[in-house]
Amino acid sequence: MKAIRLRTEYLTNPMGIDIRRPRLSWNCEGGRRQTAYRIRAEKEGRLIWDSGKVCSDRMHLIPWEGDQLHSRDSVLWTVQLWDEEDRAGEISEEAFFEIGLGSATCWKAKWITGNYKVNKKERYPVDCFRKEFTCRRAVKKARLYITACGLYEARIDGVKVGDFYMAPGYTDYRKRVQYQTYDVTDMLSVDSHILDVDLADGWYRGSCGAYGLKNQYGSETKLLAQMEICYEDGSSDVIGTDAGWKWSDQGPVRFADNKDGEIVDARMDAFADSSCVGYAKLTSHEVLPTCSNNVPVTKHETFHPLITTAPNGKKLLDFGQNLAGIISFRVHAENGQRMVWRFGEMLDEEGNLTLANIQLTRKKRTTPLQKIEFTCKNGWNEYESRFTVFGFRYAEVEGDVELDPENIVSIAVYSDMKTVGSFKCSDLLLNRFYQATMRSAKSNHLDIPTDCPTRERHGWTGDAQIFFETAAYMMDFASFSKKWLHDVFDWQKKDGCLPHIVPDGGADSYMRSMNGSVGWADVGILMPYRYAKMFGDKSILEEFYDGMARYARFMEKRMGVNHSPLAEKIRLSPENRKYLVNKGQSYGEWAEPEDVCAFRWQDFVTPHPEVSTAYTAYVLRLMANIARILGHDRDAGEFMRSSNGCRRAYQELVSGGKYSLDTDRQAQLVRPLAFNLLNEEQTEFAKKRLIKALDHYDWRLGTGFLSTPLILDVLTEIDVKYAYRLLENEDIPGWLSMPKNGATTIWEAWEGPASKQGGIGSLNHYSKGAVCAWLFRSMCGISVNGRNSFRIAPQPGGRCSFAESSYDSVYGLVSCRWEKDAEGNYHYTIQVPANTTATVELPGREAFIAEAGCWQY
Repeated sequence: MKAIRLRTEYLTNPMGIDIRRPRLSWNCEGGRRQTAYRIRAEKEGRLIWDSGKVCSDRMHLIPWEGDQLHSRDSVLWTVQLWDEEDRAGEISEEAFFEIGLGSATCWKAKWITGNYKVNKKERYPVDCFRKEFTCRRAVKKARLYITACGLYEARIDGVKVGDFYMAPGYTDYRKRVQYQTYDVTDMLSVDSHILDVDLADGWYRGSCGAYGLKNQYGSETKLLAQMEICYEDGSSDVIGTDAGWKWSDQGPVRFADNKDGEIVDARMDAFADSSCVGYAKLTSHEVLPTCSNNVPVTKHETFHPLITTAPNGKKLLDFGQNLAGIISFRVHAENGQRMVWRFGEMLDEEGNLTLANIQLTRKKRTTPLQKIEFTCKNGWNEYESRFTVFGFRYAEVEGDVELDPENIVSIAVYSDMKTVGSFKCSDLLLNRFYQATMRSAKSNHLDIPTDCPTRERHGWTGDAQIFFETAAYMMDFASFSKKWLHDVFDWQKKDGCLPHIVPDGGADSYMRSMNGSVGWADVGILMPYRYAKMFGDKSILEEFYDGMARYARFMEKRMGVNHSPLAEKIRLSPENRKYLVNKGQSYGEWAEPEDVCAFRWQDFVTPHPEVSTAYTAYVLRLMANIARILGHDRDAGEFMRSSNGCRRAYQELVSGGKYSLDTDRQAQLVRPLAFNLLNEEQTEFAKKRLIKALDHYDWRLGTGFLSTPLILDVLTEIDVKYAYRLLENEDIPGWLSMPKNGATTIWEAWEGPASKQGGIGSLNHYSKGAVCAWLFRSMCGISVNGRNSFRIAPQPGGRCSFAESSYDSVYGLVSCRWEKDAEGNYHYTIQVPANTTATVELPGREAFIAEAGCWQY
């Protein structure tokens, strides 16, 4: 038996983490069961931890018990395993991790900025900083620690450092600034070198949100960089940003905005004219940079275009796939020739590119522009977007420069999360829907989870909480989601309130009252709870417990408050009235089909007592479970009493009147069934009424934002045939209507390009794809059941003749396939990874335990 897939805090060979006692994990290969392990770790050739033979089957999140680790420590570690017959296996391949700079005293560099006075109403070229230095001895080890308030790109002798794109990533820079650590040893020799760093506005002072608000975190972009060089003879040098760095604003990138695009003049060179070169200014930033402990944002898939001429006479490029990413091209041109590129998701009725579905205009300013203006130099010109990301399938090009499709690519850009899930079945539309969901998930996970990569690019907490489980099945999601949870709790207010958007840059002031909305702000409890279950990691609950408990009490304070001016007049018994949640603005169910519940402006500014009471009951019940798990028994009792009170209030609320269970509103039936809010009699009625409601709506989806991910689970509980019937409906509104109508990503509105929502509707908006968790958990039946344990309970049905999925979990690769033969019998193939077991529940059979191996039934 051999240890494979070695990871440190969920990361593969991380360079620069700030966890001083990191946890180590691996998977097992060969053999059935791990009976013991031995970890050996070295630093600079010296053994700093030998665990000895530890009799245990544990392989996930083993706590560090070696020597105390310090800033800059680089550690190599291996694992040896013993199998079920106590046979020692071969030693694993080496893994490593390195600690970053741990304290303020480690930073010798100073924050610097461009040498100009900022006018908030103006936009500026990219700042270019340069440091010339010489390595006079052979280099043993060299690291570049770097961050910015803005976006940076570093180069040594013209070669880009690292593969992080849009660095240092997105946080609330007023509270958290991430820095990256790069190994630059191989880029240095005994010679003179040039370190260049370009600094753009990024999210810091560039366009944020639907209306492109600027200066959200500050108006002065700034840079902090520190290169540490250790030589073979034991000496060292530190090259840090200071007032001695050269500065110029005469580089080729004349304008850079993460939403609006770039203006580039290839004829310009930042440091060619010494009369235009000055020196950086010293500045400051109060936030101490920290490691992100997360995967980087990197470039991924590429697509070449089909080039035609649009009806308007402009060149039209179709890359065949909607994505979030950048453009790269190589053209031969004459000096001064100019091209204008515009990017979008759809074509208008005449066949020309349109951005109408993603653009908004306020005070004569339209955003996002998604535009590249490029002025050529003589000869070959090469361009790749550096400080902007667009959401697009099409590009429109003006200019007389000849374009060769072989020299043009669109490049997907997203956080570098390994794909861990796969799904395939005999239904080609369902396969295409799954792939569209995967593409939308990638498009909307660039250091934070966003709603769309075009119009808003907001970190909506509601989208993130409903999609978490699907994301975790599809992608190696642990480090990414934990990073973003830090963003969530960085925002938390003193009263415990949590946000609806985080980071909150770009949100209009009128939206502040929406913070605390149930289903959105509940992410602070829902995501850690699901994280702990999915990844077998209770520490996430311990780390955020104080903030979670504060939010739970924020929810409790809204119970029984009935003096809100916009609150509905609801009559309940005195006992239950104390637990009704009928206060404040909230989104409610949000975005039900228009013929089910047409949106009114009042729906945005009023309480939603049915939705709010339901979520308060549900979330506080989960919080009681969390408190009990962590030994906070008093809290557990408090939260459970509040949850039960809300549940009773809810039961009375839906016993008649506006929120009666006798309704065709699918959401009002799905929610209480999914959250177990009803008494026995109400539950039976709601189940039957839901089927009747679906009959009345021709088995199309009538749910909104919050309940769409829940409805298949509710129907499966009633009878799985109903779940398949709804899933397989190809009419609008329905999941399969999107791929049927040509979608390559998930649409915001069911109608996609034909949406009548004032012309606004993203075509790359992952939330409706949250149903894909059901494909893993129910259709193919794969779920994590605990430490080294799975539950495999496939529920075949519908029109599919086969379905299969795999999940490369923290415990190893588990898979399940079912296939229907000509006689209508089902055959199952199940793969259980080494050192785990699975509780297998097949239709019509008693549950049984399967050990590691491949099994057929």
